[in-house]
Amino acid sequence: MAASTSSQGGTVADQLLDYLALERATLMFGVPGAGIAHLLERVKERPEFTYVVCRQESAAAYMADGYFRATGKPGVVLVTSGPGATNALTGTMNAYFGGSAVMTLTGEVPQNFLGRGYLQEGTDCGLNVRDIYAAGTRYSADVAAAAGAPIVIEQALRDMLSIPRRAVRLGISDSVASAPIDDEDPYQIVAPRPPAHPSNYRTLPKVGASPDDVRRVLEVLSTSKRPLILLGNGCREAVRDSGTADALRCLAEWWQVPVMTTSDGKGVFPETHDLSFRAYGFAGCQWPQYWMIGQGTAAAHDALLVVGSSLGELATYRWNPMLVPNGPFIQVDIDQSMIGRGFPVTDGIVAEAGAFIRALWDQAPAWPADPTVVAARATEIAEIKKGHSPFSSPESYNSEDAPLQPAALCRTLNELLPDDAFIFIDCGNCVGWGLHSLIVDRRQEFHSALAMGPMGFGVCGVIGARLGRPDRLAIALVGDGAFLMQLGEISTAAAHQVGAIWIVLKDDDLKMVAQGMEMLFPSDGSFDKAYSLGATDLIKVAEGLGADAVDVGQPADLRDAWGKIMDGAQSGRPQVIVAHVDPKAAPPYWNAPYWQKKVD
Repeated sequence: MAASTSSQGGTVADQLLDYLALERATLMFGVPGAGIAHLLERVKERPEFTYVVCRQESAAAYMADGYFRATGKPGVVLVTSGPGATNALTGTMNAYFGGSAVMTLTGEVPQNFLGRGYLQEGTDCGLNVRDIYAAGTRYSADVAAAAGAPIVIEQALRDMLSIPRRAVRLGISDSVASAPIDDEDPYQIVAPRPPAHPSNYRTLPKVGASPDDVRRVLEVLSTSKRPLILLGNGCREAVRDSGTADALRCLAEWWQVPVMTTSDGKGVFPETHDLSFRAYGFAGCQWPQYWMIGQGTAAAHDALLVVGSSLGELATYRWNPMLVPNGPFIQVDIDQSMIGRGFPVTDGIVAEAGAFIRALWDQAPAWPADPTVVAARATEIAEIKKGHSPFSSPESYNSEDAPLQPAALCRTLNELLPDDAFIFIDCGNCVGWGLHSLIVDRRQEFHSALAMGPMGFGVCGVIGARLGRPDRLAIALVGDGAFLMQLGEISTAAAHQVGAIWIVLKDDDLKMVAQGMEMLFPSDGSFDKAYSLGATDLIKVAEGLGADAVDVGQPADLRDAWGKIMDGAQSGRPQVIVAHVDPKAAPPYWNAPYWQKKVD
Protein backbone atom coordinates (compact mmCIF):
# COMPACT_ATOMS: atom_id res chain seq x y z
CA MET A 1 0.00 0.00 0.00
CA ALA A 2 1.11 3.55 -0.63
CA ALA A 3 2.13 5.59 2.36
CA SER A 4 -0.24 8.41 3.25
CA THR A 5 1.34 11.63 2.11
CA SER A 6 -0.75 13.71 4.50
CA SER A 7 0.66 11.81 7.47
CA GLN A 8 4.17 12.48 6.21
CA GLY A 9 3.81 16.23 5.83
CA GLY A 10 2.00 16.46 2.53
CA THR A 11 4.82 17.93 0.41
CA VAL A 12 5.88 17.16 -3.12
CA ALA A 13 9.02 15.58 -1.64
CA ASP A 14 6.82 13.19 0.31
CA GLN A 15 4.80 12.36 -2.77
CA LEU A 16 7.97 11.50 -4.67
CA LEU A 17 9.16 9.32 -1.80
CA ASP A 18 5.78 7.59 -1.65
CA TYR A 19 6.19 6.56 -5.29
CA LEU A 20 9.70 5.30 -4.65
CA ALA A 21 8.54 3.29 -1.62
CA LEU A 22 5.80 1.77 -3.78
CA GLU A 23 8.51 0.60 -6.20
CA ARG A 24 10.74 -0.73 -3.36
CA ALA A 25 13.33 1.91 -4.26
CA THR A 26 14.26 2.87 -0.72
CA LEU A 27 18.07 2.81 -0.80
CA MET A 28 19.60 6.02 -2.16
CA PHE A 29 23.16 6.94 -3.07
CA GLY A 30 24.56 10.43 -3.42
CA VAL A 31 26.31 13.48 -2.05
CA PRO A 32 24.11 15.99 -0.14
CA GLY A 33 23.78 19.69 -0.91
CA ALA A 34 21.52 22.72 -0.56
CA GLY A 35 19.63 22.06 -3.79
CA ILE A 36 18.04 18.94 -2.25
CA ALA A 37 17.66 20.22 1.32
CA HIS A 38 13.94 19.48 1.68
CA LEU A 39 14.25 16.06 0.04
CA LEU A 40 17.09 15.21 2.42
CA GLU A 41 14.99 16.33 5.40
CA ARG A 42 12.05 14.11 4.36
CA VAL A 43 14.36 11.13 3.66
CA LYS A 44 15.84 11.52 7.14
CA GLU A 45 12.39 11.55 8.75
CA ARG A 46 11.13 8.45 6.91
CA PRO A 47 12.57 5.26 8.41
CA GLU A 48 12.00 3.12 5.31
CA PHE A 49 14.64 5.14 3.40
CA THR A 50 18.42 4.95 3.72
CA TYR A 51 20.74 7.55 2.21
CA VAL A 52 24.27 6.33 1.52
CA VAL A 53 26.61 9.32 1.49
CA CYS A 54 29.23 8.70 -1.19
CA ARG A 55 32.45 10.52 -1.92
CA GLN A 56 31.65 11.50 -5.50
CA GLU A 57 28.40 11.60 -7.47
CA SER A 58 29.35 9.42 -10.43
CA ALA A 59 30.43 6.77 -7.94
CA ALA A 60 26.97 7.04 -6.39
CA ALA A 61 25.41 6.24 -9.77
CA TYR A 62 27.73 3.24 -10.22
CA MET A 63 26.65 1.99 -6.79
CA ALA A 64 22.98 2.42 -7.66
CA ASP A 65 23.65 0.44 -10.84
CA GLY A 66 25.32 -2.36 -8.88
CA TYR A 67 22.46 -2.36 -6.37
CA PHE A 68 19.90 -2.86 -9.15
CA ARG A 69 21.94 -5.63 -10.75
CA ALA A 70 22.16 -7.52 -7.47
CA THR A 71 18.60 -7.02 -6.22
CA GLY A 72 16.36 -6.22 -9.17
CA LYS A 73 15.14 -3.18 -7.22
CA PRO A 74 15.53 0.29 -8.79
CA GLY A 75 18.69 2.13 -7.85
CA VAL A 76 18.21 5.75 -6.80
CA VAL A 77 20.80 8.55 -6.99
CA LEU A 78 20.08 11.74 -5.04
CA VAL A 79 22.44 14.64 -5.75
CA THR A 80 22.40 18.38 -5.58
CA SER A 81 22.20 20.94 -8.39
CA GLY A 82 24.89 22.17 -10.78
CA PRO A 83 28.12 20.17 -10.39
CA GLY A 84 26.32 17.51 -8.34
CA ALA A 85 24.09 16.82 -11.31
CA THR A 86 26.86 16.89 -13.89
CA ASN A 87 29.13 14.65 -11.80
CA ALA A 88 26.41 11.99 -11.68
CA LEU A 89 25.91 12.02 -15.45
CA THR A 90 28.58 9.46 -16.41
CA GLY A 91 27.33 6.81 -14.00
CA THR A 92 23.71 7.44 -14.98
CA MET A 93 24.52 7.24 -18.68
CA ASN A 94 26.41 4.01 -18.09
CA ALA A 95 23.35 2.53 -16.33
CA TYR A 96 21.16 3.56 -19.26
CA PHE A 97 23.30 1.84 -21.87
CA GLY A 98 23.79 -1.18 -19.58
CA GLY A 99 20.04 -1.76 -19.19
CA SER A 100 19.87 -0.91 -15.48
CA ALA A 101 16.85 0.64 -13.76
CA VAL A 102 18.38 3.72 -12.12
CA MET A 103 16.65 7.00 -11.26
CA THR A 104 18.86 10.03 -10.74
CA LEU A 105 17.22 12.83 -8.77
CA THR A 106 18.95 16.19 -9.23
CA GLY A 107 18.19 19.22 -7.11
CA GLU A 108 17.80 22.80 -8.15
CA VAL A 109 17.96 26.15 -6.36
CA PRO A 110 14.67 27.74 -5.22
CA GLN A 111 12.64 28.94 -8.18
CA ASN A 112 12.45 32.56 -6.98
CA PHE A 113 16.23 32.79 -7.34
CA LEU A 114 16.55 31.27 -10.81
CA GLY A 115 18.49 33.39 -13.28
CA ARG A 116 20.05 35.61 -10.62
CA GLY A 117 23.39 33.86 -10.23
CA TYR A 118 22.54 31.68 -7.23
CA LEU A 119 25.34 29.28 -6.23
CA GLN A 120 25.15 25.94 -8.10
CA GLU A 121 22.24 27.10 -10.22
CA GLY A 122 21.63 24.70 -13.09
CA THR A 123 18.63 25.89 -15.09
CA ASP A 124 18.91 29.52 -16.18
CA CYS A 125 22.67 30.00 -16.07
CA GLY A 126 23.48 28.30 -19.37
CA LEU A 127 23.64 24.81 -17.84
CA ASN A 128 20.61 22.96 -19.17
CA VAL A 129 20.71 19.87 -16.97
CA ARG A 130 17.46 18.52 -18.37
CA ASP A 131 18.75 18.43 -21.93
CA ILE A 132 22.21 17.23 -20.91
CA TYR A 133 20.59 14.17 -19.33
CA ALA A 134 18.10 13.78 -22.17
CA ALA A 135 21.04 12.84 -24.40
CA GLY A 136 22.12 10.01 -22.09
CA THR A 137 18.95 8.64 -20.47
CA ARG A 138 15.55 7.30 -21.48
CA TYR A 139 13.70 10.21 -19.85
CA SER A 140 14.79 13.52 -18.36
CA ALA A 141 12.29 16.00 -16.96
CA ASP A 142 11.88 18.64 -14.27
CA VAL A 143 9.10 18.67 -11.70
CA ALA A 144 8.02 22.25 -12.34
CA ALA A 145 5.07 22.51 -9.94
CA ALA A 146 3.14 20.50 -7.38
CA ALA A 147 0.13 20.03 -9.64
CA GLY A 148 2.08 18.18 -12.32
CA ALA A 149 4.39 16.18 -10.08
CA PRO A 150 2.53 12.82 -10.21
CA ILE A 151 2.37 12.85 -14.01
CA VAL A 152 6.10 13.45 -14.40
CA ILE A 153 7.05 10.96 -11.68
CA GLU A 154 4.86 8.22 -13.15
CA GLN A 155 6.31 8.75 -16.62
CA ALA A 156 9.83 8.41 -15.26
CA LEU A 157 8.90 5.16 -13.51
CA ARG A 158 7.21 3.79 -16.64
CA ASP A 159 10.28 4.41 -18.73
CA MET A 160 12.73 3.16 -16.10
CA LEU A 161 10.92 -0.11 -15.37
CA SER A 162 9.81 -1.15 -18.81
CA ILE A 163 11.82 -3.75 -20.72
CA PRO A 164 14.64 -3.22 -21.40
CA ARG A 165 15.29 -1.41 -18.12
CA ARG A 166 16.63 2.09 -18.48
CA ALA A 167 18.06 5.01 -16.48
CA VAL A 168 16.01 8.19 -16.06
CA ARG A 169 16.49 11.56 -14.44
CA LEU A 170 14.11 13.88 -12.56
CA GLY A 171 15.04 17.39 -11.51
CA ILE A 172 13.25 19.16 -8.67
CA SER A 173 13.76 22.64 -7.29
CA ASP A 174 14.07 22.81 -3.53
CA SER A 175 11.11 25.21 -3.43
CA VAL A 176 8.95 22.74 -5.36
CA ALA A 177 10.07 19.84 -3.14
CA SER A 178 8.88 21.73 -0.07
CA ALA A 179 5.55 22.83 -1.61
CA PRO A 180 2.29 21.34 -0.33
CA ILE A 181 0.69 18.70 -2.53
CA ASP A 182 -1.89 20.13 -4.90
CA ASP A 183 -5.08 18.17 -4.20
CA GLU A 184 -7.05 19.87 -6.94
CA ASP A 185 -7.31 17.68 -10.03
CA PRO A 186 -8.07 19.80 -13.10
CA TYR A 187 -9.21 16.72 -15.00
CA GLN A 188 -11.51 15.54 -12.21
CA ILE A 189 -9.80 12.15 -12.03
CA VAL A 190 -10.70 10.77 -8.64
CA ALA A 191 -7.66 8.67 -7.73
CA PRO A 192 -5.05 8.82 -4.99
CA ARG A 193 -1.51 9.74 -5.94
CA PRO A 194 0.38 7.51 -5.72
CA PRO A 195 -2.17 4.76 -6.27
CA ALA A 196 -2.32 1.51 -4.35
CA HIS A 197 -0.20 -0.45 -6.82
CA PRO A 198 2.29 0.28 -9.63
CA SER A 199 0.00 -1.52 -12.09
CA ASN A 200 -2.27 1.52 -11.91
CA TYR A 201 0.26 3.55 -13.88
CA ARG A 202 2.65 1.11 -15.58
CA THR A 203 2.81 -2.38 -17.02
CA LEU A 204 5.41 -4.58 -18.63
CA PRO A 205 5.31 -5.41 -22.33
CA LYS A 206 4.04 -8.96 -22.75
CA VAL A 207 5.90 -9.68 -25.95
CA GLY A 208 6.18 -13.41 -26.44
CA ALA A 209 7.11 -14.95 -29.74
CA SER A 210 4.26 -15.56 -32.15
CA PRO A 211 3.40 -19.21 -32.90
CA ASP A 212 4.84 -18.79 -36.39
CA ASP A 213 8.13 -17.46 -35.00
CA VAL A 214 8.35 -20.31 -32.49
CA ARG A 215 7.73 -22.88 -35.23
CA ARG A 216 10.36 -21.27 -37.44
CA VAL A 217 13.05 -21.42 -34.73
CA LEU A 218 12.19 -24.98 -33.74
CA GLU A 219 12.31 -26.06 -37.36
CA VAL A 220 15.79 -24.54 -37.72
CA LEU A 221 17.13 -26.09 -34.50
CA SER A 222 15.69 -29.51 -35.26
CA THR A 223 16.91 -29.75 -38.87
CA SER A 224 20.30 -28.00 -38.81
CA LYS A 225 23.42 -30.13 -38.55
CA ARG A 226 25.59 -27.59 -36.71
CA PRO A 227 23.35 -25.01 -34.99
CA LEU A 228 24.70 -22.55 -32.44
CA ILE A 229 23.06 -20.34 -29.77
CA LEU A 230 24.44 -16.93 -28.75
CA LEU A 231 23.01 -15.28 -25.61
CA GLY A 232 23.48 -11.62 -24.72
CA ASN A 233 23.06 -9.41 -21.67
CA GLY A 234 19.38 -9.07 -22.55
CA CYS A 235 18.91 -12.60 -21.18
CA ARG A 236 20.40 -11.85 -17.76
CA GLU A 237 17.25 -10.80 -15.95
CA ALA A 238 15.22 -13.53 -17.65
CA VAL A 239 17.44 -16.40 -16.51
CA ARG A 240 17.26 -15.26 -12.88
CA ASP A 241 13.93 -17.01 -13.00
CA SER A 242 14.74 -20.67 -12.35
CA GLY A 243 12.00 -21.82 -14.70
CA THR A 244 13.47 -19.84 -17.58
CA ALA A 245 17.01 -20.98 -16.77
CA ASP A 246 15.85 -24.61 -16.72
CA ALA A 247 13.97 -24.15 -20.00
CA LEU A 248 17.11 -22.76 -21.63
CA ARG A 249 19.22 -25.65 -20.40
CA CYS A 250 16.65 -28.24 -21.47
CA LEU A 251 16.32 -26.65 -24.90
CA ALA A 252 20.07 -26.85 -25.51
CA GLU A 253 20.24 -30.42 -24.22
CA TRP A 254 17.27 -31.59 -26.30
CA TRP A 255 19.24 -31.17 -29.52
CA GLN A 256 22.73 -30.91 -27.99
CA VAL A 257 23.20 -27.40 -29.32
CA PRO A 258 26.34 -25.57 -28.12
CA VAL A 259 25.73 -22.29 -26.31
CA MET A 260 28.00 -19.28 -26.06
CA THR A 261 27.44 -15.80 -24.67
CA THR A 262 28.52 -12.34 -25.60
CA SER A 263 31.14 -10.65 -23.44
CA ASP A 264 28.57 -8.68 -21.41
CA GLY A 265 26.30 -11.73 -21.26
CA LYS A 266 29.00 -13.89 -19.69
CA GLY A 267 27.53 -16.33 -17.19
CA VAL A 268 23.88 -16.25 -18.30
CA PHE A 269 24.43 -19.90 -19.29
CA PRO A 270 26.56 -21.88 -16.79
CA GLU A 271 30.10 -22.06 -18.12
CA THR A 272 30.73 -25.48 -16.57
CA HIS A 273 27.93 -27.07 -18.61
CA ASP A 274 28.98 -29.64 -21.20
CA LEU A 275 27.34 -27.58 -23.95
CA SER A 276 28.87 -24.24 -22.93
CA PHE A 277 31.42 -22.62 -25.23
CA ARG A 278 31.64 -19.82 -22.61
CA ALA A 279 32.05 -16.25 -23.94
CA TYR A 280 32.58 -15.31 -27.56
CA GLY A 281 33.99 -12.05 -28.89
CA PHE A 282 36.22 -9.62 -27.00
CA ALA A 283 38.73 -11.70 -24.99
CA GLY A 284 36.53 -14.70 -25.60
CA CYS A 285 37.01 -18.41 -25.13
CA GLN A 286 38.98 -20.38 -27.71
CA TRP A 287 36.35 -23.08 -28.21
CA PRO A 288 33.69 -21.30 -30.34
CA GLN A 289 35.97 -20.86 -33.35
CA TYR A 290 36.34 -24.62 -33.76
CA TRP A 291 32.60 -25.01 -34.10
CA MET A 292 32.08 -22.03 -36.38
CA ILE A 293 34.98 -22.62 -38.73
CA GLY A 294 34.97 -26.40 -38.44
CA GLN A 295 37.80 -28.89 -38.74
CA GLY A 296 38.93 -31.10 -41.57
CA THR A 297 35.91 -31.88 -43.75
CA ALA A 298 33.39 -30.51 -41.25
CA ALA A 299 31.29 -27.62 -42.49
CA ALA A 300 30.91 -24.31 -40.69
CA HIS A 301 27.93 -23.79 -38.40
CA ASP A 302 24.76 -23.75 -40.44
CA ALA A 303 22.39 -21.87 -38.12
CA LEU A 304 22.74 -19.16 -35.47
CA LEU A 305 20.12 -18.18 -32.89
CA VAL A 306 20.91 -14.89 -31.12
CA VAL A 307 18.84 -13.91 -28.08
CA GLY A 308 19.14 -10.62 -26.23
CA SER A 309 22.18 -9.10 -27.94
CA SER A 310 22.47 -6.00 -30.09
CA LEU A 311 25.56 -7.60 -31.71
CA GLY A 312 27.81 -4.63 -31.07
CA GLU A 313 31.58 -4.37 -31.41
CA LEU A 314 32.72 -6.33 -28.35
CA ALA A 315 29.98 -8.96 -28.63
CA THR A 316 31.10 -9.82 -32.16
CA TYR A 317 34.80 -8.95 -32.03
CA ARG A 318 34.30 -6.05 -34.41
CA TRP A 319 31.68 -7.84 -36.46
CA ASN A 320 33.97 -10.70 -37.39
CA PRO A 321 32.33 -12.51 -40.35
CA MET A 322 33.18 -15.82 -38.68
CA LEU A 323 29.98 -15.36 -36.69
CA VAL A 324 27.75 -15.41 -39.79
CA PRO A 325 26.32 -18.93 -40.31
CA ASN A 326 26.09 -20.90 -43.49
CA GLY A 327 22.32 -20.88 -43.13
CA PRO A 328 19.62 -19.13 -41.06
CA PHE A 329 20.67 -16.16 -38.91
CA ILE A 330 17.92 -15.53 -36.35
CA GLN A 331 18.02 -12.55 -33.97
CA VAL A 332 15.55 -12.16 -31.11
CA ASP A 333 15.29 -8.93 -29.10
CA ILE A 334 12.66 -6.95 -27.22
CA ASP A 335 13.90 -3.81 -28.98
CA GLN A 336 13.14 -3.99 -32.69
CA SER A 337 15.69 -1.24 -33.41
CA MET A 338 18.49 -3.66 -32.45
CA ILE A 339 17.51 -6.34 -34.97
CA GLY A 340 19.73 -6.39 -38.03
CA ARG A 341 21.91 -3.57 -36.69
CA GLY A 342 25.12 -5.57 -36.43
CA PHE A 343 24.62 -8.07 -39.25
CA PRO A 344 21.94 -8.68 -41.85
CA VAL A 345 19.66 -11.44 -40.52
CA THR A 346 17.40 -13.92 -42.19
CA ASP A 347 14.82 -13.79 -39.39
CA GLY A 348 14.17 -10.97 -36.92
CA ILE A 349 11.88 -11.67 -33.99
CA VAL A 350 10.63 -9.08 -31.50
CA ALA A 351 10.13 -10.84 -28.16
CA GLU A 352 11.11 -10.68 -24.51
CA ALA A 353 13.92 -13.16 -23.92
CA GLY A 354 12.34 -15.10 -21.06
CA ALA A 355 8.95 -15.52 -22.72
CA PHE A 356 10.62 -16.58 -25.95
CA ILE A 357 12.86 -19.19 -24.31
CA ARG A 358 9.96 -20.67 -22.36
CA ALA A 359 7.80 -20.82 -25.48
CA LEU A 360 10.54 -22.69 -27.36
CA TRP A 361 10.97 -25.33 -24.68
CA ASP A 362 7.24 -25.72 -24.28
CA GLN A 363 7.02 -26.85 -27.91
CA ALA A 364 10.45 -28.41 -28.47
CA PRO A 365 9.57 -32.01 -27.43
CA ALA A 366 7.15 -32.15 -30.36
CA TRP A 367 10.12 -31.55 -32.70
CA PRO A 368 12.44 -34.52 -32.25
CA ALA A 369 15.70 -34.69 -34.15
CA ASP A 370 17.58 -37.57 -35.69
CA PRO A 371 19.23 -39.25 -32.68
CA THR A 372 22.29 -40.09 -34.77
CA VAL A 373 22.79 -36.42 -35.65
CA VAL A 374 22.26 -35.31 -32.06
CA ALA A 375 24.71 -37.89 -30.72
CA ALA A 376 27.33 -36.93 -33.30
CA ARG A 377 26.94 -33.29 -32.36
CA ALA A 378 27.45 -34.05 -28.67
CA THR A 379 30.55 -36.08 -29.52
CA GLU A 380 32.05 -33.27 -31.60
CA ILE A 381 31.45 -30.71 -28.85
CA ALA A 382 33.17 -32.99 -26.34
CA GLU A 383 36.09 -33.55 -28.71
CA ILE A 384 36.56 -29.80 -29.22
CA LYS A 385 36.74 -29.31 -25.48
CA LYS A 386 39.03 -32.26 -24.95
CA GLY A 387 41.35 -31.41 -27.80
CA HIS A 388 41.70 -27.65 -27.33
CA SER A 389 42.32 -25.46 -24.32
CA PRO A 390 39.74 -22.73 -23.76
CA PHE A 391 42.60 -20.38 -22.89
CA SER A 392 44.94 -18.54 -25.23
CA SER A 393 47.88 -19.31 -22.92
CA PRO A 394 47.34 -22.43 -20.80
CA GLU A 395 50.83 -22.01 -19.38
CA SER A 396 49.97 -18.61 -17.91
CA TYR A 397 46.63 -19.86 -16.62
CA ASN A 398 48.26 -22.79 -14.82
CA SER A 399 51.29 -20.88 -13.51
CA GLU A 400 52.06 -20.98 -9.78
CA ASP A 401 55.12 -18.77 -9.95
CA ALA A 402 56.01 -15.12 -9.53
CA PRO A 403 55.63 -12.74 -11.20
CA LEU A 404 51.91 -13.34 -10.81
CA GLN A 405 50.13 -14.01 -14.09
CA PRO A 406 46.68 -12.36 -14.21
CA ALA A 407 45.27 -15.53 -15.78
CA ALA A 408 46.62 -17.58 -12.86
CA LEU A 409 45.06 -15.13 -10.43
CA CYS A 410 41.71 -15.72 -12.13
CA ARG A 411 42.24 -19.48 -11.95
CA THR A 412 42.81 -19.16 -8.21
CA LEU A 413 39.60 -17.16 -7.87
CA ASN A 414 37.79 -19.93 -9.76
CA GLU A 415 38.97 -22.28 -7.02
CA LEU A 416 38.09 -20.01 -4.09
CA LEU A 417 34.92 -18.08 -4.91
CA PRO A 418 31.61 -19.39 -3.53
CA ASP A 419 29.07 -20.61 -6.06
CA ASP A 420 26.76 -17.60 -5.54
CA ALA A 421 29.32 -14.79 -5.73
CA PHE A 422 28.72 -11.50 -7.51
CA ILE A 423 31.69 -10.71 -9.73
CA PHE A 424 32.15 -7.12 -10.90
CA ILE A 425 34.72 -6.34 -13.56
CA ASP A 426 36.06 -2.86 -14.17
CA CYS A 427 37.34 -1.50 -17.48
CA GLY A 428 40.94 -1.90 -18.61
CA ASN A 429 43.00 -5.05 -19.03
CA CYS A 430 41.20 -6.49 -16.01
CA VAL A 431 38.12 -6.98 -18.18
CA GLY A 432 40.14 -9.00 -20.67
CA TRP A 433 41.51 -11.30 -18.00
CA GLY A 434 38.13 -11.64 -16.31
CA LEU A 435 36.26 -12.45 -19.51
CA HIS A 436 38.84 -14.93 -20.68
CA SER A 437 39.93 -16.68 -17.50
CA LEU A 438 37.09 -16.58 -14.98
CA ILE A 439 34.61 -19.47 -15.21
CA VAL A 440 31.15 -18.35 -14.12
CA ASP A 441 28.78 -21.03 -12.94
CA ARG A 442 25.00 -21.21 -12.54
CA ARG A 443 24.41 -19.12 -9.41
CA GLN A 444 27.33 -16.74 -9.82
CA GLU A 445 26.74 -13.45 -11.61
CA PHE A 446 29.29 -11.63 -13.75
CA HIS A 447 28.72 -7.89 -14.23
CA SER A 448 30.61 -5.56 -16.54
CA ALA A 449 29.97 -2.22 -18.23
CA LEU A 450 30.97 -2.92 -21.80
CA ALA A 451 28.49 -0.65 -23.56
CA MET A 452 30.17 2.56 -22.34
CA GLY A 453 33.30 1.12 -20.69
CA PRO A 454 33.90 3.67 -17.90
CA MET A 455 36.75 3.17 -15.47
CA GLY A 456 35.48 2.97 -11.91
CA PHE A 457 32.21 1.10 -12.46
CA GLY A 458 33.42 -2.12 -10.86
CA VAL A 459 35.16 -0.30 -8.00
CA CYS A 460 31.83 1.24 -6.96
CA GLY A 461 29.25 -1.21 -8.30
CA VAL A 462 30.48 -3.92 -5.94
CA ILE A 463 29.53 -1.72 -2.97
CA GLY A 464 25.96 -1.32 -4.19
CA ALA A 465 25.68 -5.05 -4.80
CA ARG A 466 26.96 -5.97 -1.35
CA LEU A 467 24.68 -3.41 0.29
CA GLY A 468 21.70 -4.86 -1.55
CA ARG A 469 22.60 -8.50 -0.95
CA PRO A 470 24.73 -8.75 2.21
CA ASP A 471 24.06 -12.50 2.20
CA ARG A 472 26.19 -13.00 -0.92
CA LEU A 473 29.88 -12.38 -1.45
CA ALA A 474 30.66 -9.54 -3.86
CA ILE A 475 34.09 -9.05 -5.41
CA ALA A 476 35.50 -6.61 -7.94
CA LEU A 477 38.40 -7.33 -10.27
CA VAL A 478 39.87 -3.92 -11.06
CA GLY A 479 43.00 -2.31 -12.44
CA ASP A 480 45.06 0.06 -10.34
CA GLY A 481 44.10 2.95 -12.63
CA ALA A 482 40.37 2.48 -12.03
CA PHE A 483 40.99 1.81 -8.35
CA LEU A 484 42.89 5.09 -7.93
CA MET A 485 40.11 6.90 -9.78
CA GLN A 486 37.42 5.92 -7.24
CA LEU A 487 39.31 4.58 -4.22
CA GLY A 488 37.71 7.18 -1.95
CA GLU A 489 34.59 5.01 -2.03
CA ILE A 490 36.39 2.44 0.13
CA SER A 491 35.68 4.85 2.98
CA THR A 492 32.00 4.79 1.94
CA ALA A 493 32.07 1.01 2.28
CA ALA A 494 33.85 1.24 5.62
CA ALA A 495 31.38 3.80 6.95
CA HIS A 496 28.46 1.51 6.12
CA GLN A 497 30.19 -1.74 7.14
CA VAL A 498 30.14 -3.14 3.62
CA GLY A 499 32.40 -6.18 3.34
CA ALA A 500 33.12 -5.90 -0.36
CA ILE A 501 36.33 -7.37 -1.79
CA TRP A 502 38.54 -5.65 -4.36
CA ILE A 503 41.25 -7.56 -6.25
CA VAL A 504 43.50 -4.86 -7.70
CA LEU A 505 45.82 -5.73 -10.60
CA LYS A 506 48.83 -3.58 -9.74
CA ASP A 507 51.36 -2.80 -12.44
CA ASP A 508 51.57 0.98 -11.81
CA ASP A 509 50.47 1.73 -15.35
CA LEU A 510 47.47 2.27 -17.60
CA LYS A 511 48.58 -0.90 -19.30
CA MET A 512 45.61 -1.36 -21.64
CA VAL A 513 46.37 2.03 -23.20
CA ALA A 514 50.13 1.40 -23.31
CA GLN A 515 49.75 -2.01 -24.97
CA GLY A 516 47.16 -0.66 -27.38
CA MET A 517 49.45 2.18 -28.42
CA GLU A 518 52.25 -0.32 -29.00
CA MET A 519 49.92 -2.24 -31.32
CA LEU A 520 48.87 0.86 -33.23
CA PHE A 521 52.25 2.59 -33.45
CA PRO A 522 54.99 -0.05 -33.26
CA SER A 523 57.47 2.13 -35.14
CA ASP A 524 57.17 5.01 -32.67
CA GLY A 525 59.15 3.30 -29.95
CA SER A 526 58.20 2.00 -26.55
CA PHE A 527 55.12 3.17 -24.66
CA ASP A 528 56.22 1.26 -21.57
CA LYS A 529 56.47 4.31 -19.32
CA ALA A 530 54.27 6.75 -21.22
CA TYR A 531 51.20 6.22 -19.01
CA SER A 532 52.80 5.38 -15.68
CA LEU A 533 50.78 5.84 -12.51
CA GLY A 534 53.78 6.19 -10.26
CA ALA A 535 54.24 3.78 -7.37
CA THR A 536 51.36 4.37 -4.96
CA ASP A 537 51.42 2.28 -1.79
CA LEU A 538 47.91 0.86 -2.17
CA ILE A 539 48.18 -1.09 1.07
CA LYS A 540 48.66 2.08 3.13
CA VAL A 541 45.99 3.95 1.18
CA ALA A 542 43.44 1.17 1.57
CA GLU A 543 44.12 0.78 5.27
CA GLY A 544 43.90 4.53 5.75
CA LEU A 545 40.42 4.46 4.19
CA GLY A 546 39.22 1.74 6.56
CA ALA A 547 39.93 -1.50 4.69
CA ASP A 548 41.96 -4.57 5.50
CA ALA A 549 44.64 -5.00 2.83
CA VAL A 550 47.05 -7.72 1.75
CA ASP A 551 49.79 -8.04 -0.89
CA VAL A 552 49.68 -11.02 -3.26
CA GLY A 553 52.64 -12.01 -5.44
CA GLN A 554 51.70 -15.55 -6.50
CA PRO A 555 48.62 -17.81 -6.32
CA ALA A 556 49.70 -19.44 -3.06
CA ASP A 557 49.64 -16.04 -1.34
CA LEU A 558 45.96 -15.60 -2.18
CA ARG A 559 45.08 -19.10 -1.00
CA ASP A 560 46.90 -18.52 2.29
CA ALA A 561 45.12 -15.20 2.89
CA TRP A 562 41.65 -16.20 1.70
CA GLY A 563 40.28 -17.43 5.01
CA LYS A 564 41.15 -14.19 6.75
CA ILE A 565 39.78 -12.17 3.80
CA MET A 566 36.45 -14.00 3.97
CA ASP A 567 36.23 -13.54 7.74
CA GLY A 568 36.87 -9.82 7.36
CA ALA A 569 34.28 -9.44 4.60
CA GLN A 570 31.67 -11.31 6.62
CA SER A 571 32.30 -9.04 9.58
CA GLY A 572 31.59 -5.97 7.43
CA ARG A 573 35.11 -4.72 6.78
CA PRO A 574 36.18 -3.83 3.23
CA GLN A 575 38.94 -6.10 1.88
CA VAL A 576 41.60 -5.03 -0.62
CA ILE A 577 43.88 -7.56 -2.31
CA VAL A 578 46.80 -5.88 -4.07
CA ALA A 579 47.90 -8.35 -6.74
CA HIS A 580 51.36 -7.54 -8.09
CA VAL A 581 50.92 -8.86 -11.63
CA ASP A 582 53.46 -9.38 -14.37
CA PRO A 583 53.58 -6.02 -16.21
CA LYS A 584 54.45 -7.79 -19.45
CA ALA A 585 51.35 -9.99 -19.44
CA ALA A 586 48.90 -9.11 -22.23
CA PRO A 587 45.24 -10.20 -22.48
CA PRO A 588 44.31 -12.32 -25.51
CA TYR A 589 42.79 -9.44 -27.46
CA TRP A 590 46.28 -7.97 -27.93
CA ASN A 591 48.31 -11.01 -28.87
CA ALA A 592 45.80 -13.24 -30.66
CA PRO A 593 42.73 -11.55 -32.14
CA TYR A 594 40.14 -13.88 -33.59
CA TRP A 595 40.41 -12.61 -37.14
CA GLN A 596 44.10 -13.56 -37.28
CA LYS A 597 43.64 -17.03 -35.84
CA LYS A 598 44.11 -20.15 -37.90
CA VAL A 599 42.29 -23.23 -36.82
CA ASP A 600 44.44 -26.34 -36.81
